[in-house]
Amino acid sequence: MADLATTDTAPVDPADWTCPAPLRDQPVVVMGHGGGGALSAELIEQVFAPAYGNPTLAALTDSAVLGLGGARLAFSTDSYVVRPLFFPGGSLGDLAVNGTVNDLAMSGARPTHLSAAFILEEGVELAVVERVARAMGDAARAAGVTIATGDTKVVDSGHGDGVYVTTAGVGLVPEGVDIRPQRARPGDAVLVSGPIGRHGVAVLSVREGLEFGVEITSDTAPLADLVAAMLAVTPDIHVLRDPTRGGLGASLNEIARASGTGVRLRERAVPVPEEVANACGFLGLDPLYVANEGRLVAFVPPEHAEAVLAAMRAHPQGTGAALIGECVAEHPGMVVVATGLGGTRMLDLPLGEQLPRIC
Repeated sequence: MADLATTDTAPVDPADWTCPAPLRDQPVVVMGHGGGGALSAELIEQVFAPAYGNPTLAALTDSAVLGLGGARLAFSTDSYVVRPLFFPGGSLGDLAVNGTVNDLAMSGARPTHLSAAFILEEGVELAVVERVARAMGDAARAAGVTIATGDTKVVDSGHGDGVYVTTAGVGLVPEGVDIRPQRARPGDAVLVSGPIGRHGVAVLSVREGLEFGVEITSDTAPLADLVAAMLAVTPDIHVLRDPTRGGLGASLNEIARASGTGVRLRERAVPVPEEVANACGFLGLDPLYVANEGRLVAFVPPEHAEAVLAAMRAHPQGTGAALIGECVAEHPGMVVVATGLGGTRMLDLPLGEQLPRIC
């Protein structure tokens, strides 16, 4: 048998071997650009950030914190293009409210007002539009916010997907609160507010007509009250992030890179519902990358971690809260997972997305 390091013509150096990888130099927009992973980050860093170029945007937080008239105002906007419009546990209308409310809450803000812009496809039933609008109204009342203004546009049949909604929101940030990914510090406890992966699997199950023996419902919910309960323990919470597109894995990578620290995650400590784990196993998905719409991840100084975790578990939106890891000085900008088998693996920023159109 020939030596593996040689051929009939020339020696082969294993150091030159490479594995095929998706091309990153995309001349056109692909679905992965909206998935919350590496392609999304590149789109922001290479197209939008240079075009807009300002220090406020450069922070790349879920909501911008602005000084206005002596107050600190959180401001955020998001578009919602989920398909199907209605799914177990929620709808496009719920997401359009809860998503923006939660983005504001991740800056520690108390959300107050939203705007709502509808893009409707010609031919969509008005009863469907009314159902979405009513869901938004119910969600806004539950979150304690007012939908104060809005807009409506109609596009030709075949040039939309029924209903798209964009919401923007504002809220007030309490004095002494400074929550942003750059504040993560080695020693911080990493907490998650409850079981992950429900939303992405719930949407996928309806879209593809899949049955897993039990109905999996979305976790969509407003988180501002939960954040307020956490801040009542200490205003010195370093980071909050709601792990939507790209899931928990993308959020932790974004925080690690923004802060220049490492994250060590304990896989068995991450709460994954059995039905989500089974569905992900069947579909070949990693639940750490599956989207959530009613969960948050927090980086908390170690001296406050136990009290903050107790406050989370005492709140209806945090009953399943868990300590899942810690921020470390080693491997800066990277997330490492301690597996249940005693090994470790890298949890990288996903290239695109596992599940298209989940928010």
